[in-house]
Amino acid sequence: MTETLRSYVAGTWHSPDGDARPLFDAVTGEEVARLSSAGIDMAAALDHGRRVGGPALRELTFHQRAGLLKALAGHLREHRDELYAVSARTGATLSDSKFDVDGGIGVLLAYASKGRRELPNDTVYVDGAVEPLGRGGTFVGQHVATPLHGVAVQVNAFNFPVWGPLEKFAPAFLAGVPSLVKPASPTAFLTSALVELIVGSGILPEGTLQYVAGGVGDLFDHLTGQDLVAFTGSAATAATLRTHPRIVRESVRFSAEADSLNMSILGPDVAPGSPEFDLYVKGVVAEMTVKAGQKCTAIRRAFVPEQHVDAVVEAISARLGKTVVGAPDAEGVRMGALASLDQRDEVRRNIAALADAGRIVHGDPGKVDVVGADAERGAFLSPVLLTADPDHGAPHEVEAFGPVSTVMGYSSVPQVIELAARGNGSLAGSVVTADPAVAREIVLGVAPWHGRVLVLNQRDAKESTGHGSPLPALVHGGPGRAGGGEEMGGIRGVLHHMQRTAIQADPDTLTAITGRWVRGSQRHETDVHPFRKHLEELRPGDTIVAGPRRVTQQDVEHFAEFTGDTFYAHMDAEAAAANPLFGERVAHGYLVVSLAAGLFVDPDPGPVLANFGVDDLRFLTPVRFGDELTVTLTCKQLTPRDTADYGEVRWDADVTRQDGESVARYDVLTLVAKKESTQKESTQKEGVK
Repeated sequence: MTETLRSYVAGTWHSPDGDARPLFDAVTGEEVARLSSAGIDMAAALDHGRRVGGPALRELTFHQRAGLLKALAGHLREHRDELYAVSARTGATLSDSKFDVDGGIGVLLAYASKGRRELPNDTVYVDGAVEPLGRGGTFVGQHVATPLHGVAVQVNAFNFPVWGPLEKFAPAFLAGVPSLVKPASPTAFLTSALVELIVGSGILPEGTLQYVAGGVGDLFDHLTGQDLVAFTGSAATAATLRTHPRIVRESVRFSAEADSLNMSILGPDVAPGSPEFDLYVKGVVAEMTVKAGQKCTAIRRAFVPEQHVDAVVEAISARLGKTVVGAPDAEGVRMGALASLDQRDEVRRNIAALADAGRIVHGDPGKVDVVGADAERGAFLSPVLLTADPDHGAPHEVEAFGPVSTVMGYSSVPQVIELAARGNGSLAGSVVTADPAVAREIVLGVAPWHGRVLVLNQRDAKESTGHGSPLPALVHGGPGRAGGGEEMGGIRGVLHHMQRTAIQADPDTLTAITGRWVRGSQRHETDVHPFRKHLEELRPGDTIVAGPRRVTQQDVEHFAEFTGDTFYAHMDAEAAAANPLFGERVAHGYLVVSLAAGLFVDPDPGPVLANFGVDDLRFLTPVRFGDELTVTLTCKQLTPRDTADYGEVRWDADVTRQDGESVARYDVLTLVAKKESTQKESTQKEGVK
């Protein structure tokens, strides 16, 4: 008897007792493993995540969590060949396996990078600007985000057994929330191999990743309002889970990625023989054959101008005719098997329903030529292309989750927008056009029904990742039929796992809570210039006040000559007098910023390594000849870099004139050395001497 897959819950590997469901090799039909979650205490698993995994993660900063994601990605990268080998038994070709495995690893790396670049080296996320709540500035508000104290329960689909779990896990982990992963049955043996590698690495804190191989049992009965559920699968199952009494009563955050009749539109400006025409045909064929069409983002509806239907069908059929189907390791094979015989049978039933609305123009759902395998024992299916009347309901309602697409003609842009909307919500759409005006009209027309829209033409084709490739930086999800959920989307996916809370307080208290200096809170002027302090020595609120510096007409004219900025408001008295905002010649805004830098910069070598940016610069009041400028520079936020000998410091700069009114406000960004690194460098130099 084959091995029964183990689950990893509550810190131990669990082997179920009793009967287990057999899982089969999609290519040979041989039994690969057995699957059961019998005997797992689901309540204890959730409790372990909340008591052990959650606290361990919340002790780490965003940057530390990002570092662990990067380390995990590196570990999995070293074991890709092992995962490829198991993936082949799901029917995937090597190219399909790389799409799944390397794509999942890529998500880990993307979130590791975003965690370090876009999140603070802290455990709290400050969301948005400070809101003044009173006239005197002593009562202010700020939104912050903190990790939920629950478990992210992730129920995955069979088509991406590696990428699917990792793209859900990465943002949850970065947010500070532990995960419990439950794979779909047909390909669970590949997800099990993935989890074995992750747990065996010892990289992740205990309790931050648990794994249930088998059914969910009574798992949902034990959810709380601090838990989350991310589901990928059918719309029917999503509806059942979404209305689970516990989810409804506890208001559990529920995100679903469900059925999706994704579409691709060939623009009315595109004709056969053009680069865009070829791109369209190539894209439809790729979405039909990659992963044997088992992609939630695959093109199911191909809309083309009526006059080009025959040309598109002929071109797609020609490419499909060259697609070799068979065992993933057989020479020349471009498309493997579906995940299971049950899945093949379901796709055949849906093809029959689609054929009733139109006709099959390429392929035979009942017959397929297979290389290197038995067509009956393996879950093989020929790529099937259909045409249909776009007014028929079936193409907009029936999803054949396999190598299947339907070509439909349209007569106008408004019509094709209406046809696209008949899918009632999709994950992905694409428009192939060389005309920006056409792109704008179609994209804005279909956007309310789509989570992501690709505009493809010869200008972006070389770098485009294609119609069906979700990217970590962009939202993956869609409205209506597609589930109404969102996954990934960069930092949006992280914040989904956190609670946004509005804090109302005085500025000093808000500074203490957020770790970021807030305007109106105390400043600390010290004898030591802040630029002479190392990163560890700085504190939010450290301040230098410098000035005054009188602005003269000579300053303005020199700046204009030196920079070439001779805008009339600075150089032409008559024209400036007619300007309703100024009434007379004024100083350049960038001259004001430059003079301010001259006031606060410490010129000697020291801990400040570089100025790498200015954020949120606003010129508030005109500076006239004779005005005297003073700058107040305050340490606002410290962001140490765990992997570098320096960190980032954000400074609040407030430039005021002699009457105390602010003329410019902005944030100055600097890189500041750590004291330890400076001492190490000094010791090394002494050693050389």
